[in-house]
Amino acid sequence: MTPRLLERYEKTVLPKLREQLGRSNRLALPRLEKIVINMGVGAAISEKKYLEEAVDALAQIAGQKPVVTRARKSIAGFKLREGMAIGCMVTLRGRRMYEFLDRLTSLALPRVRDFRGVDPKAFDGHGNYSLGLSEQLVFPELNPDKYSRPQGMTITIVTSTDSDDEARELLRSLGMPFRSE
Repeated sequence: MTPRLLERYEKTVLPKLREQLGRSNRLALPRLEKIVINMGVGAAISEKKYLEEAVDALAQIAGQKPVVTRARKSIAGFKLREGMAIGCMVTLRGRRMYEFLDRLTSLALPRVRDFRGVDPKAFDGHGNYSLGLSEQLVFPELNPDKYSRPQGMTITIVTSTDSDDEARELLRSLGMPFRSE
Protein backbone atom coordinates (compact mmCIF):
# COMPACT_ATOMS: atom_id res chain seq x y z
CA MET A 1 0.00 0.00 0.00
CA THR A 2 1.35 3.43 -0.97
CA PRO A 3 1.65 6.00 1.86
CA ARG A 4 -0.89 8.80 1.43
CA LEU A 5 1.78 11.52 1.53
CA LEU A 6 3.72 9.83 -1.31
CA GLU A 7 0.50 9.64 -3.33
CA ARG A 8 -0.15 13.32 -2.64
CA TYR A 9 3.41 14.18 -3.67
CA GLU A 10 3.07 12.38 -7.02
CA LYS A 11 -0.48 13.52 -7.84
CA THR A 12 -0.65 17.14 -6.63
CA VAL A 13 2.73 18.43 -5.41
CA LEU A 14 4.83 17.46 -8.45
CA PRO A 15 2.51 19.13 -11.02
CA LYS A 16 2.31 22.24 -8.82
CA LEU A 17 6.12 22.44 -8.47
CA ARG A 18 6.59 21.74 -12.20
CA GLU A 19 4.38 24.74 -12.99
CA GLN A 20 5.91 27.02 -10.32
CA LEU A 21 9.55 26.30 -11.13
CA GLY A 22 9.09 25.95 -14.88
CA ARG A 23 10.91 22.62 -15.14
CA SER A 24 9.58 19.76 -17.22
CA ASN A 25 12.11 17.15 -16.08
CA ARG A 26 10.75 15.26 -13.04
CA LEU A 27 14.25 14.63 -11.68
CA ALA A 28 15.03 18.37 -11.66
CA LEU A 29 12.17 18.99 -9.20
CA PRO A 30 12.82 19.00 -5.45
CA ARG A 31 12.03 15.79 -3.56
CA LEU A 32 12.61 14.30 -0.13
CA GLU A 33 15.74 12.17 0.14
CA LYS A 34 15.78 11.14 3.79
CA ILE A 35 14.72 12.05 7.31
CA VAL A 36 17.21 11.68 10.16
CA ILE A 37 15.90 11.51 13.73
CA ASN A 38 18.47 11.94 16.49
CA MET A 39 18.14 11.65 20.27
CA GLY A 40 21.08 12.79 22.38
CA VAL A 41 20.90 11.18 25.81
CA GLY A 42 23.44 12.97 28.00
CA ALA A 43 22.10 11.29 31.13
CA ALA A 44 23.18 7.92 29.67
CA ILE A 45 26.68 8.60 31.04
CA SER A 46 25.49 7.93 34.58
CA GLU A 47 22.36 5.82 33.98
CA LYS A 48 22.31 3.23 31.14
CA LYS A 49 18.54 2.76 31.57
CA TYR A 50 17.85 6.17 29.96
CA LEU A 51 19.59 5.18 26.74
CA GLU A 52 17.62 1.92 26.55
CA GLU A 53 14.38 3.89 27.00
CA ALA A 54 15.39 6.33 24.23
CA VAL A 55 16.29 3.49 21.84
CA ASP A 56 12.94 1.80 22.53
CA ALA A 57 10.98 5.05 22.04
CA LEU A 58 12.82 5.89 18.81
CA ALA A 59 12.21 2.37 17.47
CA GLN A 60 8.47 2.77 18.09
CA ILE A 61 8.36 6.26 16.55
CA ALA A 62 10.40 5.45 13.43
CA GLY A 63 9.36 1.86 12.82
CA GLN A 64 12.93 0.63 12.52
CA LYS A 65 15.77 -0.10 14.91
CA PRO A 66 17.96 2.93 15.75
CA VAL A 67 21.75 2.98 15.79
CA VAL A 68 23.42 3.78 19.12
CA THR A 69 25.78 6.76 18.72
CA ARG A 70 29.04 6.90 20.64
CA ALA A 71 31.25 9.76 21.86
CA ARG A 72 34.06 10.62 19.46
CA LYS A 73 36.38 12.05 22.09
CA SER A 74 36.77 12.24 25.85
CA ILE A 75 35.66 15.36 27.75
CA ALA A 76 36.66 15.32 31.42
CA GLY A 77 34.26 18.11 32.42
CA PHE A 78 31.29 16.01 31.30
CA LYS A 79 32.76 12.74 32.69
CA LEU A 80 32.67 11.49 29.11
CA ARG A 81 35.04 8.89 27.70
CA GLU A 82 35.68 8.14 24.05
CA GLY A 83 33.39 5.35 22.82
CA MET A 84 30.68 5.76 25.48
CA ALA A 85 27.10 5.39 24.23
CA ILE A 86 25.49 8.85 24.40
CA GLY A 87 22.54 8.78 22.01
CA CYS A 88 20.72 7.09 19.18
CA MET A 89 19.66 7.95 15.65
CA VAL A 90 17.71 6.52 12.76
CA THR A 91 17.67 7.38 9.03
CA LEU A 92 14.36 6.93 7.22
CA ARG A 93 14.06 6.61 3.44
CA GLY A 94 11.34 5.58 1.02
CA ARG A 95 7.90 4.58 2.35
CA ARG A 96 8.84 4.85 6.03
CA MET A 97 10.06 8.41 5.45
CA TYR A 98 6.73 9.49 3.94
CA GLU A 99 4.73 7.68 6.65
CA PHE A 100 6.79 9.34 9.39
CA LEU A 101 6.45 12.82 7.86
CA ASP A 102 2.69 12.31 7.56
CA ARG A 103 2.43 11.31 11.25
CA LEU A 104 4.70 14.20 12.26
CA THR A 105 2.69 16.89 10.47
CA SER A 106 -0.82 15.56 11.09
CA LEU A 107 -0.56 13.98 14.57
CA ALA A 108 2.57 14.90 16.53
CA LEU A 109 3.11 18.61 15.85
CA PRO A 110 -0.51 19.62 16.62
CA ARG A 111 -0.12 17.89 20.01
CA VAL A 112 2.79 20.15 21.00
CA ARG A 113 1.71 22.54 23.74
CA ASP A 114 1.20 26.16 22.51
CA PHE A 115 2.00 25.15 18.91
CA ARG A 116 1.78 28.02 16.43
CA GLY A 117 3.69 26.45 13.55
CA VAL A 118 7.30 25.55 12.85
CA ASP A 119 9.94 28.16 12.02
CA PRO A 120 10.02 28.82 8.25
CA LYS A 121 13.66 30.02 8.50
CA ALA A 122 15.19 26.84 10.00
CA PHE A 123 16.86 25.84 6.74
CA ASP A 124 20.63 25.31 6.53
CA GLY A 125 21.29 27.12 3.22
CA HIS A 126 21.37 23.84 1.24
CA GLY A 127 17.66 22.98 1.27
CA ASN A 128 17.64 20.86 4.43
CA TYR A 129 15.20 21.58 7.26
CA SER A 130 15.77 20.85 10.97
CA LEU A 131 13.39 21.04 13.88
CA GLY A 132 13.58 20.00 17.49
CA LEU A 133 10.96 18.48 19.74
CA SER A 134 11.42 18.85 23.49
CA GLU A 135 9.44 15.72 24.31
CA GLN A 136 8.96 12.39 22.54
CA LEU A 137 5.50 11.83 24.05
CA VAL A 138 3.80 13.99 21.37
CA PHE A 139 3.81 10.85 19.21
CA PRO A 140 0.60 8.90 19.91
CA GLU A 141 2.24 5.47 19.53
CA LEU A 142 4.20 5.93 22.77
CA ASN A 143 2.67 4.92 26.11
CA PRO A 144 3.33 7.81 28.57
CA ASP A 145 3.37 5.45 31.58
CA LYS A 146 6.33 3.50 30.19
CA TYR A 147 8.77 6.44 29.95
CA SER A 148 10.08 7.92 33.20
CA ARG A 149 11.67 11.10 31.83
CA PRO A 150 10.94 13.39 28.88
CA GLN A 151 13.44 13.01 26.05
CA GLY A 152 13.87 15.48 23.19
CA MET A 153 14.87 14.82 19.61
CA THR A 154 16.01 16.61 16.50
CA ILE A 155 14.48 15.84 13.12
CA THR A 156 16.35 16.74 9.92
CA ILE A 157 14.52 16.60 6.60
CA VAL A 158 16.98 16.32 3.69
CA THR A 159 15.79 17.40 0.24
CA SER A 160 17.36 17.05 -3.20
CA THR A 161 17.51 20.79 -3.87
CA ASP A 162 20.17 23.32 -2.84
CA SER A 163 17.66 26.17 -2.63
CA ASP A 164 15.96 26.90 0.68
CA ASP A 165 13.02 28.54 -1.11
CA GLU A 166 12.36 25.47 -3.26
CA ALA A 167 12.65 23.18 -0.23
CA ARG A 168 10.30 25.44 1.76
CA GLU A 169 7.74 25.29 -1.05
CA LEU A 170 8.09 21.49 -1.23
CA LEU A 171 7.54 21.08 2.52
CA ARG A 172 4.66 23.57 2.53
CA SER A 173 2.99 21.59 -0.27
CA LEU A 174 3.48 18.37 1.69
CA GLY A 175 1.61 19.90 4.65
CA MET A 176 4.38 21.18 6.93
CA PRO A 177 2.66 23.74 9.23
CA PHE A 178 4.97 26.75 8.87
CA ARG A 179 4.36 29.71 11.16
CA SER A 180 2.96 32.71 9.28
CA GLU A 181 5.22 35.75 9.24
